[in-house]
Amino acid sequence: MTDAAGGRDRTAAFPNLRVSGHPLVRHKVTHLADERTEPKEFRELVRELTALLLYEATVDVPLAPVRFRTPMEEAEGVQLAVRIGLVPIIRAGLGMVEAALDVLPGSEIWHLGMYRDEETHRPVSYYNRLPARCPDDLVIVLDPMLATGGSAVDAASVLKRWGAPRLIFVGLIAVPEGVARMLEAHPDVPVHVATLDRELDANRFIRPGLGDAGDRLFNTLGNE
Repeated sequence: MTDAAGGRDRTAAFPNLRVSGHPLVRHKVTHLADERTEPKEFRELVRELTALLLYEATVDVPLAPVRFRTPMEEAEGVQLAVRIGLVPIIRAGLGMVEAALDVLPGSEIWHLGMYRDEETHRPVSYYNRLPARCPDDLVIVLDPMLATGGSAVDAASVLKRWGAPRLIFVGLIAVPEGVARMLEAHPDVPVHVATLDRELDANRFIRPGLGDAGDRLFNTLGNE
């Protein structure tokens, strides 16, 4: 896939990366990043993009045959054959949960809390509400931003130690640095995002990016 400007393929080096090429996704992520987008619309766009990305991320989920009855007669169909867990990375990942449940209503929700230390730029884990054993066949990590990759790598490590047999990361915006770090640490975890942005700046923020996803979701800009 090429970028929106028609440049060379920047995803070829990342076999773990899946950047959506759907016109609706490309349209909505542009509005999401626009600084003029107000918090209410920002939240709506996050939900819409999450649903669209999850459709793509779950394209190969196993199915099992099932018999059911229509208003007319007995019929044969299929149903999901896996138990799915959703793990939003607090806090920004919480903005993706509602849409994920709309798409996968039978899923279980587990929480991990991480924040970025502003001096070291490393993730700090402060909350873990996982049960003793993983009950799910597939665990989907939800976090809007894949920047340095620190939180995603640490979350995947925690979930693997927990016993998750299969992991998928679903975000909105990534940069090559974060994707490369995930590929090195967890090459078996596919990364599904709406767009691959250019780079991290000196302060380890995504460029061009969209600012702080948590602040824009929860309308806390300028309140620190």
